[in-house]
Order: sequence, then structure tokens, then C-alpha cells
Amino acid sequence: MAAPNVVSIGTLTLKTDTFSLSTTTATSVLSNAASSGKVFRVLLLRVVNIDGSNSVNVTAGLFNQANTAGGTASGTQTKLLDAKGLGTNTNLDIINRDSPVYLEEDTSLGVTASAADDVSVIVTYEEIS
Repeated sequence: MAAPNVVSIGTLTLKTDTFSLSTTTATSVLSNAASSGKVFRVLLLRVVNIDGSNSVNVTAGLFNQANTAGGTASGTQTKLLDAKGLGTNTNLDIINRDSPVYLEEDTSLGVTASAADDVSVIVTYEEIS
């Protein structure tokens, strides 16, 4: 697993992905494949409770295994946030530009919600190679 030298990068692509968490299992919202030759600088991980009636608990973490984005997150998780209560129609920035997280090869970022179909996720990142 090698990460590119960010001092002499060849390509820097800005991206934003969105997800609706349809299950209560950990969902991969960003994944950097093994041998991709890339590093992802995560600038924003925002969770939004879209349920107008109920609060929801959210957990987010880094996984030591690449997973298909939108699929089940697997591998060993290092939690960034654990069962944080999110009130109705509110949002929370778990990662922001002031404290970015880097995903090296064969790692992923996953989010879990305590209720299905109640949380939307926004991930903004730089793909560096």
C-alpha cells in the first residue's frame, strides 16, 4: 500500500458524493481501493436527519478494508463518532475542512444509523494521484 507523494501530484480531482442510509448496518460512503495509486483527502462528512418526527443515533468510522461505496462496510473500524444523537431535521459535520481525514489505499469511510431511511450523508473530498 503506497500513497502518492502529495508534493508532486499529477492529478487533483474534487468530488462530492451523497447517500441515503437505507439500512441500520455500516454503509461505506467512500472507499479507496487497494493499489489505486491514490489518496483521498476528506474535507466534509455531513450527516443529516431527514426524519421530521424522530431523532436518530449516528456512528461513523474508518475501516481498514476497501468496500464498495454504498455497500456494507467491513473490516476493523476506528470510530470517529459513536452513537451520537441527531435531532429531527438537523445535521452534523463529522469531518470538516479544518480537520480533514486522509484515506490511503485499501481503506474506507462508513456510517451507521439507528433507523433505516432517516439519514442522508454528504461526502466532499479530493482525489489525489
